Amino acid sequence: MTDLVGLVSRELERMVQENTFKYETPLESPQDGVVRVRGKKVVMLASNNYLGLSNHPAVRKAAIRGIKDYGYGVASVRFICGTQSIHLALEKKIAKFLGTEDAILFSSCWAANEAFFAAITNDAMGETTYRDAIYSDRLNHASIIDGQRLCRAETADRKIYAHASVDDLARQLAEDAEKGYRVRIIATDGVFSMEGDLAPLDRLVEVAREHHAILFVDDSHGVGVCGKSGRGTPEARNVHGKIDILTGTLGKAIGGAAGGYIAGKKEIIEFMRQRGRTYLFSNSLPPAIVYGASAALTLLMEDRSIVKRLHKNTSYFRKEIAGLGFRIIDGEHPIVPIMLGDASVAQDMSSALLKAGVYIKGLWYPVVPKGEARLRAQISAALSKKDIDRALEAFEEVGKKMHLPGRK
Repeated sequence: MTDLVGLVSRELERMVQENTFKYETPLESPQDGVVRVRGKKVVMLASNNYLGLSNHPAVRKAAIRGIKDYGYGVASVRFICGTQSIHLALEKKIAKFLGTEDAILFSSCWAANEAFFAAITNDAMGETTYRDAIYSDRLNHASIIDGQRLCRAETADRKIYAHASVDDLARQLAEDAEKGYRVRIIATDGVFSMEGDLAPLDRLVEVAREHHAILFVDDSHGVGVCGKSGRGTPEARNVHGKIDILTGTLGKAIGGAAGGYIAGKKEIIEFMRQRGRTYLFSNSLPPAIVYGASAALTLLMEDRSIVKRLHKNTSYFRKEIAGLGFRIIDGEHPIVPIMLGDASVAQDMSSALLKAGVYIKGLWYPVVPKGEARLRAQISAALSKKDIDRALEAFEEVGKKMHLPGRK
């Protein structure tokens, strides 16, 4: 029998030797624009807390009220006794915000993505024989990829199109026109989390309609972030309310705690309640999270200055970090990849920046392709200009000391 402990121990040692071992750095404070690490205040540039709502007083107050009004947990799945009136209210609020007919809550967007693909392609829905097809962007998030892996090989064909290439997608759809697929699904991130670029949703909507396909968009990094009112990548690409299936998270911009959703036509949402395995077999969201997420959505809908501040901070950081000579991937999103190439360099720079007062993490293979290691800066509305300037000064100082290959 294989010595599993010895096997994994050798692999862990290899990671340490190659300087690719992922270290967890515990925070000693709430998540915010500035956090405390090892007794020192540092600027946070690694969080999905785009709107700065994870520690907002109104969100914290709402979460406390949720426990007072509805308790700590529900101790059940939704269809048994885990549905409280607040769950239904939040689902309606999400649907209204996104411009869809209905929405359904999950424990995470990962769970939502797994539920959708498996439920649609693995259920015969009265058909004796059928076959579906999924066309997936090459750089889609791991949750979309794993969701598709749950689709049975005998009932679903999984295809990949070149990143953001509507032409490649259209070609594949045209070639498959006569194959008699029951359902064809185009799957894409709204915002690609490693690059920070936005999917061409305006053109994808056109192609989906032309080829009678369903357009599925995971907008986890777009909702609350993109568009003038933060309604996500569809708003930024002028197709708000025109996406067939939207999934997203409540664990990033919308409060930063946990939870995910699927939003779309009421019939599809009802089908997910009946067939979505991660919905049927997982506890429903705790009241504190439901209340907190609802409060975060209210703040977002009533105060557009939050999104405006995020966009202003993002534009400033992108301009200044490039001005220091660092190579970044151009774009408009608060995800700002700072390209370094080598994983060990990214690890060392992350450590050096933490000592200099900036919390940021390196990303390398298999999260990103080999040779494309980077630091992923994530800008927040919680950051003041003073905070950003402090971070930029640290980048300049550390960059000079390390003679980085990522500098121009």
